Amino acid sequence: MTIYTPPVPPFDPARLATAEPANDSGHRFDAGRHWAASIELGFEARHEHGDRITRLTRRRHQGPLRVQRPFYPEGKTGCCHVYLLHPPGGLVSGDALHINANVGPGAQVLLTTPAAAKLYKADSHGVAWAQHTHLTVADGATLEWLPQETLAFDGSRGEQTTTVDLTGDARCLGWEILALGRPASDLPFVSGHLEQRFRLSRDGRPLWLERQPMDPKHPRFKGKWGQGGATVQATLWAAGLTDDAEAIDAVRAALPASPRWAVTRRRGVLLLRYLGHERNEAWALCQQAWETLRPRLTGQPAQTPRIWLT
Repeated sequence: MTIYTPPVPPFDPARLATAEPANDSGHRFDAGRHWAASIELGFEARHEHGDRITRLTRRRHQGPLRVQRPFYPEGKTGCCHVYLLHPPGGLVSGDALHINANVGPGAQVLLTTPAAAKLYKADSHGVAWAQHTHLTVADGATLEWLPQETLAFDGSRGEQTTTVDLTGDARCLGWEILALGRPASDLPFVSGHLEQRFRLSRDGRPLWLERQPMDPKHPRFKGKWGQGGATVQATLWAAGLTDDAEAIDAVRAALPASPRWAVTRRRGVLLLRYLGHERNEAWALCQQAWETLRPRLTGQPAQTPRIWLT
């Protein structure tokens, strides 16, 4: 067997003086660094042997974004559970993640992640990271977007956008849970800048638009009229409920009374907010709200993804 050995380029001293250092794969480590990764998922409801089954029909990725095989814990005709994997486990300066999921007519999909995502401190150049999620749900389809929480370390800089496009009577429930700093290590979030942007529309008509900047140097961060010094925040949304008022009453009855959360509706979108200091409390509230809302949204009881129990 002959092993091919690529030719080694001649030594060039000028390469050592470059202002744009890079590793062997071409990644830069200066102020212009940019490490991109993307994944595109497509789901379709197919008729097989008289049954309608949601199948993962498109899976295209670039860089460290993957999915495991689909799971069907609710039966083969039930919701398709898919785990979105990012093996590095967090975002560093220059990372740019693009997540696209397209759910076709009549399909039922639950997307989640195996662990909390981490947003690391920016490098010496202050280069930001970015994560853009675009969810498209067709008429008659259902999507549950339930990532595990995001942990932002002190000094992190970046932008997180979530865009949800619904068509017809599409249904969607999702959440974003963000914890700032590492209080257990006495490392609060005292520097950096994060920004979350949400856009949810139906048939091209915006229903919910929001921008949340988080800058610990800004008066809003500690002011009672803004963040109020809270280190954990969560937002849960649900669109496509047949009776918003009844759903809100059910959530209020199911969740423990507390001034740290509230639920309301805007233009047919139910919104649950949490603002406090306990990551586990925020997660428990969102999960309990999901368990309450899911039968009203999909007609099926909540089925906890196995990955949450590991």
